[in-house]
Amino acid sequence: MEKIIGIRREDKNEWERRVPLVPDDVRWLREKHGIRTLIQPSAIRIFADEEYRRAGAEVGEDLGRAGTVFAVKEIPETLFQEGKTYVFFSHTIKGQHHNLPMLKAMVERRCSLVDYERVLDEKNRRLIFFGRYAGLAGMLDTLHGYGVKLETRGIANPFSAIRQAYQYASLEEAKAAVEAVGAAIDAEGFPEELCPLVVGFAGYGNVSRGAQEIFDLLPHKILSAEALVEMIDNFSSDNLNLVKVVFSEDDMVRPRQGRFELQDYYAHPEKYEGKFEDYLPLLSILVNCIYWTDKYPRLVTKEYLRNRTILESTPRLQVIGDISCDIDGSIEITHKATKPDNPFYTYFAGEDRSVDGVQALGTTVMAVDNLPCEFPRESSNEFSAVLRGFVPALVAADFDRPTAALGLPYPIQKALLLHRGAFAPEYEYMRNFVK
Repeated sequence: MEKIIGIRREDKNEWERRVPLVPDDVRWLREKHGIRTLIQPSAIRIFADEEYRRAGAEVGEDLGRAGTVFAVKEIPETLFQEGKTYVFFSHTIKGQHHNLPMLKAMVERRCSLVDYERVLDEKNRRLIFFGRYAGLAGMLDTLHGYGVKLETRGIANPFSAIRQAYQYASLEEAKAAVEAVGAAIDAEGFPEELCPLVVGFAGYGNVSRGAQEIFDLLPHKILSAEALVEMIDNFSSDNLNLVKVVFSEDDMVRPRQGRFELQDYYAHPEKYEGKFEDYLPLLSILVNCIYWTDKYPRLVTKEYLRNRTILESTPRLQVIGDISCDIDGSIEITHKATKPDNPFYTYFAGEDRSVDGVQALGTTVMAVDNLPCEFPRESSNEFSAVLRGFVPALVAADFDRPTAALGLPYPIQKALLLHRGAFAPEYEYMRNFVK
């Protein structure tokens, strides 16, 4: 049987230029495993159609001969073909309402679905992800937004030199720009009225590590949550006034009774209450990188911001980089996702309203929901380098056979949400989403 895969064009928005498999890996699959690739043409893809042709792919609209179709983002519900296997980020495992018609269509057409988000090893660690690049781009955009915010208040600041991620030709160029800002801070100091400038990172996973990778190019101190409180209470300028704090779960919640235990919190979040608001008055910038569902406490609520605005006309917390971007989620004022050409809006707590753009007053939110697309080439290369190793097993699997007989490696078996339209046992709860 001929071994053929398909790659569909990304069409969710004009910014989505990423690919799941890059030309070099398409060539590798053909030369090492005899797997042919069909790819739909695209005028915006970061790798040109001709690059895929040179790698041996066939460029055309029809992916019908491909048994397995790869994409990055969600696929329009009208495009699924009966019995075919699809591999992409479906954004359905939390019951995301806007994607349920798509999920229902896959069930009705007896499709199989492998979701990158659930490709996990035996220790439950994700193996295929864009998270680092979400963090890298998100931190750049957040620092850029903070610089603009200060400018609107008439405060000259070194962050004004930092552009948005997509405005750099490469990650290396972006890092060099941030390093130059760091050198300027070393040489010239920092505006006294901003000190100490405290940047809090909620979470410590791949996304957070990517964001910290950018911030760490600046001169700074690292403090624990507890040490932050002591430092603020006894602050004195020492010409190094940027502070980084990484918050873990026990910094964000407290048990209603007894001691904090991480696995107990994951299993029984109802036994815990949020305490992150204890630290919010101390932060200048919050970078949100956590995984969140509505069973967990929020980090920032409208009520907190409203009460804080009553206490201070200009609260210390000026900018929230909501890289996680859960709508009405852990950051309650994240009421919509934004795009790179209009990445910010500002929330006015006293009026419970938002205005697009960076405003002098209010809390400015960066809520771009597809940040890795701001580094499309680098993020695609890194993603593809891991994904290609799983492609031969996916192509070899006969999805007409029972799930246990597919012979898939553990990480892909773990990520198989749907098999011929039926939910895998681990994802049986999702049946309620499509009723």
